[in-house]
Amino acid sequence: MIVAGFGFRGAVTVESLRAALAATDQNHIEMLAAPADKALARPFQRFAKELSLPVLEVSADMMQATDTFTQSGPSLTHRGTGSVAEACALAAAGPQAELVTHRQVSPDRLATCAIAIGTHV
Repeated sequence: MIVAGFGFRGAVTVESLRAALAATDQNHIEMLAAPADKALARPFQRFAKELSLPVLEVSADMMQATDTFTQSGPSLTHRGTGSVAEACALAAAGPQAELVTHRQVSPDRLATCAIAIGTHV
């Protein structure tokens, strides 16, 4: 299972999400993942529909229990994880997941994306 995990601000746009995903250079994604409190945001839902991909909502506990390569101060302060995108991707991809692409940031800095591969079922 190849999962694109996302972190994003409230002002995110579909274009921001597209740009963050494009920055990963990953063309084959099977699932999207985002924090449970943001996964239903309209731009994220439109993006998922555009890609025809399922969305997994990742709980705060799951994110905080996941070790990330990136260690962002603001992310640690506000979410208890070094990278929301990396934590979402890894948590959604399953217990043996590995990062394929570390957190990438959209040019407008409204979205981040990381890619993980694992055995989520």
